[in-house]
Amino acid sequence: MIGADAMVKCLEAEGVKAVFGYPGVAICPFYNSILESDIESILVRTEQNAAHAASGLARVTDGIGVCAVTSGPGATNLITGIATAFADSIPMICISGQVNSELLGSDVFQEADITGAVESFVKYSYLVRDAEDIPRIFKEAFHIATTGRKGPVLIDVPIDVQNAPVSKFIYPEEVSLRTYKPTVKGHIQQIKKVVKELEKAERPIICAGGGVSLSQAKKELVEFAEKNQIPVVSTMMGIGTMPTRHPLYFGMVGNNGKPYANRAMNEADLIIMVGARVADRAVSQPDLIVDNKTLIHIDVDPAEIGKNVGPNIPLVGDAKHIFEDLDEQEFEGDYKEWLDTLIEYRTVMEPKRKEHPGFVDPAEFITMLSGKMDDDAIYVADVGQNQIWSCGYHIVKKGRFLTSGGMGTMGYSIPAAMGAKYALKDKQVIAVCGDGSFQMSFMELATMKQHGIKSKVIVLKNNYLGMVREYQHYTYRDNYSVVDLSGSPDLSKIAEAYGMPFIRLTDMKNADKAIDEFLSCEEACLMECLVDPMDLVK
Repeated sequence: MIGADAMVKCLEAEGVKAVFGYPGVAICPFYNSILESDIESILVRTEQNAAHAASGLARVTDGIGVCAVTSGPGATNLITGIATAFADSIPMICISGQVNSELLGSDVFQEADITGAVESFVKYSYLVRDAEDIPRIFKEAFHIATTGRKGPVLIDVPIDVQNAPVSKFIYPEEVSLRTYKPTVKGHIQQIKKVVKELEKAERPIICAGGGVSLSQAKKELVEFAEKNQIPVVSTMMGIGTMPTRHPLYFGMVGNNGKPYANRAMNEADLIIMVGARVADRAVSQPDLIVDNKTLIHIDVDPAEIGKNVGPNIPLVGDAKHIFEDLDEQEFEGDYKEWLDTLIEYRTVMEPKRKEHPGFVDPAEFITMLSGKMDDDAIYVADVGQNQIWSCGYHIVKKGRFLTSGGMGTMGYSIPAAMGAKYALKDKQVIAVCGDGSFQMSFMELATMKQHGIKSKVIVLKNNYLGMVREYQHYTYRDNYSVVDLSGSPDLSKIAEAYGMPFIRLTDMKNADKAIDEFLSCEEACLMECLVDPMDLVK
């Protein structure tokens, strides 16, 4: 056995089914060894998308994604995908090949200090010096990536280490890292303080972030909210924590959130912030949310608590365990008047959109699409205006809503949907993007075709980088700079080139029929919706 064989054995021991990646000489021993395994290698068309695809797989399986690339530009191309996963706390193992150990630091062909380059974007990184260390390193890497606040771990393996003999392969059963002991259970005294505050509160609200899904705590949160009749809002990453039309759910907060959700946060006298950073996109002025309020911040990462605003009650731990413990506490709270107020706000404050005859209305289209999608469908939104329309108008039932929230990485949706569909072949998986983000990753239509991955793609086309154009509309009074997408390809010919069915929707008259045709297609399918170039997200 050589180091590359040991790497594959480690992945098998962790139950890995697929590796997304792009080979090169420095990672060839690994890709040669994986041929002897049942693990499938998925060839992406650019390395960044290997990370996005691994992210999509990890998120829908509540597991971990794996990607593998070569040294130098292969590894540096992966950095944006790693940073995207880190910003949203997605567990991932990123394997990079490296030049011969004795050549490190000599600036040889395709050498890059990738462990140094990703230092601020990973939970941890390894440069493997001895092939005998591979089982221990892989076991530690999977443990670090999937515990505490989850995230990507990089393993950089020089080619000579991949080719070096391994005298005896023993995959460790346990991990014991002296300096890494994440807190899972919440402190019982802090939990009792939360209960006391809930008894005193008249207008409590739960703000759910992406950490709720990451800790698989959706069921526990919903049961706690229903049992005590506490309203819930979410950050962008928390969309899907509760079904969109659940009577206790009042939408997404933040700059592009629902007005009634933001008003609920403003008027609450107690906020339980769970699995969410108190960051600018969700809370534009963090200091204001503690004015005349009690703030309880629950997070598995103690570094997040108090980073942007000081909570009255910090509570470190895994959201699933904490809500299980909270549910065991008995307390009485009557929040009916508060709920009635919020229901009235939701009724009267729903934004009214301007009509755009002769084009597809993205809000109406997304709502109609959502209604026709399977209850457990997976909707992957890209970044830009399409993301904000998706956040505001997609109806989550029992499925998942995925997007790049923390980093806001354009081009995320197609490869992430591809990874999700690969993992869950029987689920309906749809990527929704703009024509700008589509052109950042449409090369992955080839990966979908090659590997028989039947995710579907919708392009909301307005011939602009819409979100930037909208910012320039408000800030520079329509003085547009470098946002015109003239020269973009004919999507019907793109679809033809990749052997995909194509549907073009020019207005809402035929939307019902077009959506039915799109969803009933048994193959991967591309749909283009022509949106008014001057349409705004609100």
